[in-house]
Parts: sequence; C-alpha cells; structure tokens
Amino acid sequence: MLTIPEVIEELGVPRSTYYRWRQTGKAPKSIKLPNGAVRVRRSEFDRWLSAHEEAA
Repeated sequence: MLTIPEVIEELGVPRSTYYRWRQTGKAPKSIKLPNGAVRVRRSEFDRWLSAHEEAA
C-alpha cells in the first residue's frame, strides 16, 4: 500500500491538487485505516493510472 506522499511523488503533482482530486472523486480509490491513516493500494493506483493513460 502507498501513502499519500508516495502517490503524490509518483504523480508529480502538488499535495493540494491531489486532495482536490480526492474531493471531486478523480483520485485513485483510497482506504482509511483504523488509525486514521489513508493508503492507496498499489493495484488500484496502477489501474487508475492505466485508465488515465488510455484517455490521454
């Protein structure tokens, strides 16, 4: 699982952009852990990235 900083680093976007995508439902699906931390599954991130690659 990836942390939000890892996702942002891989995408090369500002933190504010990523959080705006989350608010509008455009970011990869994430999981909120019981401790409050947010993670993105690598498989979900790769699927999301591939879907946007095909659209480009």
